[in-house]
Amino acid sequence: MEKQKERKDINVNDTWDLTLIFKTDEDFYKELDKVTKEINDITKYQGHILDNSNNLLSFLKQSDEDERKLYKLYYYAHLKLDQDTANTIYQEMEGKISNLLQEYSILTSFVMPELMNGDYEQVLKFIKENKELEIYRFNLENIYRYQSHSLNHDEEKLLSTLSKSLDTAEKTFESLTDADINFPDIVVDGKTYPLNESNYSVYMDSPNREIRKNAFNNLLGTYGNYKNTLASTFSGNVELLTSMAKIKKFNSSLEASLYPDNIDKSVYNNLIDTINKHLDVLYKYYDLKKESLNLSELHLYDIYRTMVSDYDKSYSFDEAKEIVMDALSILGEDYINNLSKAFSERWIDKYNNKGKRGGAYSSGFYDTKPYLLLNFEGKYNDVTTLAHELGHSMHTYYSCSNQPYNLSSYNIFVAEVASTVNELILVRYLLKKSTDKSEKLFLLNKLMELYKATIYRQVMFAEFERDMHASLESGEILTNEYLCSKYYELVKRYFGDGVVIDENIKNEWMRIPHFYYNFYVYKYAIGLSCATKIVNDIESGKVNDYLNFLKTGGSMYPSEELLVANVDIKDPKLYLEAINAFNNYIDEYKKIMKGE
Repeated sequence: MEKQKERKDINVNDTWDLTLIFKTDEDFYKELDKVTKEINDITKYQGHILDNSNNLLSFLKQSDEDERKLYKLYYYAHLKLDQDTANTIYQEMEGKISNLLQEYSILTSFVMPELMNGDYEQVLKFIKENKELEIYRFNLENIYRYQSHSLNHDEEKLLSTLSKSLDTAEKTFESLTDADINFPDIVVDGKTYPLNESNYSVYMDSPNREIRKNAFNNLLGTYGNYKNTLASTFSGNVELLTSMAKIKKFNSSLEASLYPDNIDKSVYNNLIDTINKHLDVLYKYYDLKKESLNLSELHLYDIYRTMVSDYDKSYSFDEAKEIVMDALSILGEDYINNLSKAFSERWIDKYNNKGKRGGAYSSGFYDTKPYLLLNFEGKYNDVTTLAHELGHSMHTYYSCSNQPYNLSSYNIFVAEVASTVNELILVRYLLKKSTDKSEKLFLLNKLMELYKATIYRQVMFAEFERDMHASLESGEILTNEYLCSKYYELVKRYFGDGVVIDENIKNEWMRIPHFYYNFYVYKYAIGLSCATKIVNDIESGKVNDYLNFLKTGGSMYPSEELLVANVDIKDPKLYLEAINAFNNYIDEYKKIMKGE
């Protein structure tokens, strides 16, 4: 294995150019000292924000200015640290700006209580009399939406003092699953294979079926040994969310969790109902997998085994760049001209080095470039990752270029749409260009796995989460027996009669961290459904609506922003379009596999 390079040995042209934020570290510290002295000025508004329209406008402008200065410092330090996490200079730099952000949070702790105690009708009058406040209308509307779900000052202060303890269930889950649970080794044909959560997915794709079976049983069987503790942790989190929803005057924990995105629970329920009506397509996929793997019985420990194992193409970064740029040219000249800046202006940190943060991300805001961290190794997944992260970066670029600062930050609900659009465009492009049977099957297999995992599996999780919260709210006690039996019933329905439902699957709910993320998983399914509709539209020549969506930033609620792209998350047809895409990929795979 090639030795990891030190950061200093990486070609400068393969690194991101952070001098576009601050020329030198010295400039960073000069600005840090300056901002440290300035931020206290915000406290002059305490008790006076809503005195008159001029005060409100002045406060909002000052708050924006402070944030922009603070976050420019933050992004420089955070990106510097991630390029070499062992560098103590950047550890200290990141620590200093993190401390300053915390100090600013304390300084501005008066803001929300003061606004919540204010009269929204008076705020609307301020906007009417002072036209400069108009750009803040949406921000203020979004704040005052919470007025009917806010407590008085003393009650909010009491909840604030409990904030750390409210995370206990999630932290207990993380400690138990990350550190305390040890899984027995896999022993097959006299060979021993260490098992943990990190390598579990590798074993589940092993060509050796005994390894897959043992990994499945060893991991999920071990979770069963902790069923009482994990049931208590899960139940405790559900009870917390239910109680907090009641305290905040919501009808349910589901309603409370969807409220920040301004999503009605009918969207959540319609998604689940639509997917349940079309489980036959998922059954069809598993029948294909069983046939492709030449198995007499398809067990749950077989479902992650790839159907294409003889394709392993490598790419240089320049080849990946050319492929991605060519694929995304369908989005038009303006998009490609802006996308090319990512390469010419060095937004991208391409390769791994010693101490560099793993994985990949896009990170930036209004006063920086939308930088990309990669650890490019030349595999197919690295090419799709480049396209994916560029999708995020271009979303940020268009949002920041077309919105004022206060409306430039898009909601996490829509964050994965742009990245998934790029991924789908890329894979479809590669499919159309390919003349190689193995490559076509490989790409179709990747697409089918994407839809299976993101649409069906995530909706199954979303259904379990919804139903368990509803059960507790109706008085049910969430014992381990109840949770296991309900999860087992759900798995049987989602996998159908064509898959052998192994007993240990009843424990799988115990290992899913997303059940502590407050009804988050449904967003994955909606995101891919939206991306499917958008890419279908783009391929039929409707590009401008999508580009206009990228420009909306945070100027609307997520569902309204998606309507700009002609996507209606309330319409079940949206999810049917994704299901149909999945079904078509299954048919295309079968046709190529059989040489038709």
